[in-house]
Amino acid sequence: MENAELVFVPLGGVGEIGMNLALYGYGPQDNREWIMVDCGVTFPGPNLPGVDLVLPDITFAQELGDALKAIVITHAHEDHYGALIALWPMLRKPIWATPFTAGMLEAKLQSDRIDEDIPVEVYKAGDRFTAGPFEVEAVHVTHSIPEPVSLALKCPLGQVIHTGDWKIDADPTLGADTDAATFQRLGKEGILAIICDSTNAMREGTSPTETEVSHSIAKVIEKARGRVAVTTFSSNVGRIRSIARAAESVGRRVMLMGRSIKRVCEVADDLGYLDGLQPFLDEDEFSMVDRNKLVII
Repeated sequence: MENAELVFVPLGGVGEIGMNLALYGYGPQDNREWIMVDCGVTFPGPNLPGVDLVLPDITFAQELGDALKAIVITHAHEDHYGALIALWPMLRKPIWATPFTAGMLEAKLQSDRIDEDIPVEVYKAGDRFTAGPFEVEAVHVTHSIPEPVSLALKCPLGQVIHTGDWKIDADPTLGADTDAATFQRLGKEGILAIICDSTNAMREGTSPTETEVSHSIAKVIEKARGRVAVTTFSSNVGRIRSIARAAESVGRRVMLMGRSIKRVCEVADDLGYLDGLQPFLDEDEFSMVDRNKLVII
C-alpha cells in the first residue's frame, strides 16, 4: 500500500499508572484503519477530591469514526478494561476478549443493571485473528489475573508486540508460565517495536513466585490465633487461590467479603479456576464458625 504507515497513539497509560488505552493504525494518512488495545480507568490522587474514577479522553478515537475497527482487551484488570462499559456507547465497536474478561464484563453489566448488548468476540492465548488492518496473535503471559495475554500485531510493514501486564513467574499458582517459546519465535521473525508494561521496572532483583508467596501465607496463618483477615485486590484470583489453599492446609475455612471479590470469584469458578478448593462460606455463617477455624478474604 503506497505511503502506508504504522502508527501508535497512546491515549492513556504512558508515563502514568493505570488508564491504559492504546490506538494502533495502519495505512496512508487519508485511508488509515485503527484498532484500540485496552480501555482502562485510573484512580484519582489527592488533587481530585470526591472523584471515584478517572477515564481516558477518547475524543481522538471518536473522531476516527468508521476507521476504528475493533477493541482488543488484554486482561480484566480495571486499569485495562474498566472504562469499557462507560465509553463503549460512544464507540460501538466489536470487542475481542478472553473468556475470563468476557465473563467479567457480563458480570459487571448484570451487577450494575446496565441493559446494553455489547458484542464480544472471544479469543484465547495461542489464537490468531484479524482485527481491523492487523493480524493479531495472542501470547500467554503470567500475571495476577486469569488469562492475561500479550498481542503480536502484524501488518505489511512488520509486527509490534504489545505486552499488556506481565510478571516472570516460574512457578505460578494459576495457569501456565509465560509462553517463552512463542516470544522466541516472534523475535526470530523480527520485531519493529515492543510496547511494554514497565511498572516497577526500575526496581532491582526478581519477584518471588506466587507459590513462594502461598507458602509464606500458610506459615503466617498457621501461627495466628483467632480469625484471620487478609486483604487483596479482588481481581487477583491467583492470590485468592493461594490464600484459600493456605487456609485449608491448616484446617481453616474461607469466607469472602465484598461485592467485587464475590463477582470475580463467581466468574473464576465458572471457568474452573477455583477447582479443588472447598466452597467459600457465606457471610451469614460468620458467627457459626470457630474463631480459630476461619480466614476472611
